[in-house]
Amino acid sequence: MARALNILLIEDDSIEVMKFHRVLKTLHLNHKIVEANNGEEALAILKDKEIIPDIIILDLNMPKINGIEFLGILKKDEVLKYIPAIILTTSNNHRDVMECYKIGIAGYLIKPLKYEEYVDRVKKLIEYWSVNELISQ
Repeated sequence: MARALNILLIEDDSIEVMKFHRVLKTLHLNHKIVEANNGEEALAILKDKEIIPDIIILDLNMPKINGIEFLGILKKDEVLKYIPAIILTTSNNHRDVMECYKIGIAGYLIKPLKYEEYVDRVKKLIEYWSVNELISQ
């Protein structure tokens, strides 16, 4: 049975954050979303390790610390490196995809232009991770 997730969403575009929330609301589960506008803010949230998210969903193109830099720091932490990190981005650059998988991401999703396709991708993403055994349990 699917359960609600604690999700760290790292996204600097407020419209994308609202869109993500709208999709989750349609799933009728009480997912807890913690938001960070960039990698630097996300690291500050994760630093105290008081709340370990079930999954991290992040964009690549962000100010201050971008997604790839954030992942490099995350994967060096002995506790946080096990949190599944999923890229949700507009970048279909093969170099970005390869670099992210080399660092150790759990998935790479390209944001589709059509809202219906975005809903479908996010829904499948959440459904998949809602039935996985995760370290925060």
